[in-house]
Amino acid sequence: MKDNRIVKYWFSIVLWMGFIFWMSTGTFSATNTERILEPLLRFFVPAISGATVEVIHTFVRKCAHVTEYFILGLLVFRAFQEQSSSRQAAITAGISLLIVAAFALTDEFHQMYVSTRTPSIIDVCIDAFGGFMAQCVSLLWYHRQRQQRVLGNR
Repeated sequence: MKDNRIVKYWFSIVLWMGFIFWMSTGTFSATNTERILEPLLRFFVPAISGATVEVIHTFVRKCAHVTEYFILGLLVFRAFQEQSSSRQAAITAGISLLIVAAFALTDEFHQMYVSTRTPSIIDVCIDAFGGFMAQCVSLLWYHRQRQQRVLGNR
């Protein structure tokens, strides 16, 4: 049973980290994603300026960073919380955030070796923000679940 839980919780984290790693390859460089987004924007708004396309493109890419690491943060919190006997949610959130931030650093390090990508400490901060938001949501969810259990036992 315990082995099944390890696979259930940690395998999804490894898969998601692999997905993030893949998103950090040249396939998803700014040049390649712009080739998809710009025609799409011009289809819906033919008169859109190049500067506006660039701003929207940057915004979409940064939102993707937040989303990727938000999901990673949720997965890591869930894995630690499900396997924790003490159920100290704040500690779990802190450890989860450290893991997410460390992975964000390794992701940017990986991008140093991808010719079409540019590593950025700003992206690490954006990624960590996604992880931070995940921990906030996770803590709210955990405390709400705990309250419901307490109220249900009355």
